[in-house]
Amino acid sequence: MRDLKAGIYIKSTAELNGSFFENTTILIAEHNKDGSIGFVTNKFFGKSLHELIEFNHSKPFPLMDGGPVDRDHLFVLQKRPDIIDGGKEITNGLYFGGNMEQVVEAINTKAAGKEEIQIFIGYCGWDAGELEAELEEGSWIMV
Repeated sequence: MRDLKAGIYIKSTAELNGSFFENTTILIAEHNKDGSIGFVTNKFFGKSLHELIEFNHSKPFPLMDGGPVDRDHLFVLQKRPDIIDGGKEITNGLYFGGNMEQVVEAINTKAAGKEEIQIFIGYCGWDAGELEAELEEGSWIMV
C-alpha cells in the first residue's frame, strides 16, 4: 500500500455495514510506521461546540463525529495557520491540530468558518499494519 499516506481519503465498503463505519469517508491525518489516525468527515456529532460546557462562550459551530476512539477530546483540522498556531500540515494547506483558544477565537470573530475549520469529537486509529490489512481485505477503498 505505497499510496497510503496522510492526506488521502478512504471510504467504507459494504463489508463495514452495520458498524460505526457504515457509509463513512475518512481523511487520514497521520500515517507512519506506528499506524494511522483519521477522522470521519461525513458524520455530524449532533451537537454544537457552544453546547459543550467548556466552550459555552463560543458561537454555535458544528461538531463532527470523528470516530470511536478518545471521544472525550476535541480534534481540529484547519486551513488557517496564519491565525491558528501549532498545527501540523497534512497536505496542501490542511493542518491537523492547533491552538484551541485561537480556533475558538477565529470562530467567534468569524475570521474562519466551516470551510476552514472542522472540529471532531473522537478519531479513528489503527496500529501498524491494521489499516493496510483492512484495505487489502476490502473493508475500505481509497478515493
